[in-house]
Amino acid sequence: MLRLRVSFVSSLLLAFLFGSGAAILTAQTAQTVAKPAGAPSLYDRLGGVYPIAMVVDDFIERLLVNDTLNANPAIAEARARVPAAGLKFHVTTLVCQVTGGPCTYVGRTMKTSHAHLHITEREWQSMLADFRKTLDKYKVGRVEQDELVAIVETTKPDIVTASGGR
Repeated sequence: MLRLRVSFVSSLLLAFLFGSGAAILTAQTAQTVAKPAGAPSLYDRLGGVYPIAMVVDDFIERLLVNDTLNANPAIAEARARVPAAGLKFHVTTLVCQVTGGPCTYVGRTMKTSHAHLHITEREWQSMLADFRKTLDKYKVGRVEQDELVAIVETTKPDIVTASGGR
């Protein structure tokens, strides 16, 4: 079994991505992942791209069967259009990039890819719960989990756009 050096990622992070893309590293996110000189990056502490890809795979699979998210017709429609493999690729490269790794994310911004989905606070919280379950499954350390969730939280204003009623 592949063991993460810490206890893992990502959101992907981001992986609350229901559209055909993800987010670009913002100035706020860059500040979140800033580290002292000589300290290992979050990417390194997570074990690199392979463990990140494994976590993203598990996380996206959880999201695909999440009843709260699937109740949103816009999300259900987007999932029917966007292949899971492509979504997993984008989320993996995004997490790799924002945690200090060598990847370059080439997808759309969070705002662009989520605007038509009308994501609610309830759906956001459901996504975060699934993210934490995946991180726990892979025994990602609490410090790294908190760093990852902080990165994901920087995307919330661009993703959560709807109130409880559609």
